[in-house]
Amino acid sequence: MPDMDEMPAKAGPAPAAPLRQPPISPSVAILGVPLDCLTLAETVNRIDEMITSRQPHYIVTANVDFLVQARHDVELRRILLNARLALCDGTPLVWASRLLGNPLPERVAGSDLVPLLLELAARKGYRPFFLGGTPEVAAQAVANVRRLYPTLDVAGYYSPPFKPMLEMDHDEIAQRIREAKPDLLFVCFGCPKSEKWMAMHYESLGVPVSIGVGATIDFLAEQKKRAPRWMQRAGLEWTFRLMQEPRRLGPRYATDLCDFSSAILAQWWQMRAPAHDANTPEEPAPILVEPTWLRFRAPERFDAASLQRNDASWRVASEAKRHCLIDLAGVRFIDSVAFGFLMRLNKRLRSSGHCLVLVTPGDCVRRVLRLARLEDYFLVASDALEAKELIWQCQEASSPVSVDLTGALAWQGEVTAANTTEVWNLTKPRLDILARQHSQFSIDISNLRFIDSSGVGLMIRAWRRARERDATLYFASAQPNVRNVLRLAKLERVLLRDIS
Repeated sequence: MPDMDEMPAKAGPAPAAPLRQPPISPSVAILGVPLDCLTLAETVNRIDEMITSRQPHYIVTANVDFLVQARHDVELRRILLNARLALCDGTPLVWASRLLGNPLPERVAGSDLVPLLLELAARKGYRPFFLGGTPEVAAQAVANVRRLYPTLDVAGYYSPPFKPMLEMDHDEIAQRIREAKPDLLFVCFGCPKSEKWMAMHYESLGVPVSIGVGATIDFLAEQKKRAPRWMQRAGLEWTFRLMQEPRRLGPRYATDLCDFSSAILAQWWQMRAPAHDANTPEEPAPILVEPTWLRFRAPERFDAASLQRNDASWRVASEAKRHCLIDLAGVRFIDSVAFGFLMRLNKRLRSSGHCLVLVTPGDCVRRVLRLARLEDYFLVASDALEAKELIWQCQEASSPVSVDLTGALAWQGEVTAANTTEVWNLTKPRLDILARQHSQFSIDISNLRFIDSSGVGLMIRAWRRARERDATLYFASAQPNVRNVLRLAKLERVLLRDIS
């Protein structure tokens, strides 16, 4: 894991003007993941803008397997929600969007996107870096890329030894990338390893665009063949891959088919559109405006059409540098586009230090939140007074580390790549004192809502430091989301005290 005492500064080209935050573009929420409504050409243009901005971003190319995994992996779900772009890399997802009544324009596959980005890079002087694959495959892929694009300046490539993510030499990988100073980083570790690695490092690396591209490096190296064009157009590329690797992909595809089919039918049933009533209220105009927050009322039929009709009002919500309260008491129907809008608005406001609060959501909205497994993603209040109290609590949130009157340590809020240095610097001195005083002690995490792989690495670091001082450290009273991340990392029994 990276040294938490001295995290390296961001590297990269000289800063440019930040990428202007555009109005929230349409997305379709499928199983709790908002997929951007973009064509392949539009995606390339968006990525070009991101590179020009010189600000770090990460992009995910999501297929059915991503969405199925995200239903059981809290960390992956959060990563997909926070991605700058979540692209539809699967024809079955296009079919699902049509079933839900809000069709995505087309599949944007990583294996189609990467050649276009390499062409863009060759034309504009951008420098790509390839991370992952075996050394032989990576070298062959880069050789083929250089032959196909003679003017392209490949910043470099690296194939780290295959290890579980928390055992990788993150310092060495990061150093190689920083020294290369690429504009595009193609991460080829597979899902969810690529996505978790990007979420851990994309900001500290300072690369304008990091993107997980799965098996694309094998296609570039000509180690695997893509399906014929007619199979790609017909949505049968998965059958071609299955024929190539039946033992590896067969069980995965079977599991994904069962999980995805049942879940998407449940979403369709919950979000099926009722008959339209011409008298349905449509205006979500602000009903109260204060210096620090706005309050909107969503219409009874909250869908793509209502968002479009009232674009000006919702644009105020997405562009205002204020907290937003959205009154959902009257909503009787919400579709996948309106739900995707709420997720993107929540992300937009969080990134600017503001809050979105859903006020008085009725049974319809609550069922959708439960179905998407996003009850904990939104702030929910029963009235405006409770909403303002939640906002105040968020704004007045204390340090992620606290020490009570007895000297005991506690972690709270969220521990992620964004604050691991702060958490470690606050934890280490008190941990050393406790290790001298006790042969066994714990850190209370009862108020820790979420932790990512960087945070798990920090837990391991603290546990090891205690052992070096002949003491045993445990983490006590973990919430379900934290247990989920530790369980998938196979560290629940090692780090938690209350495991039978």
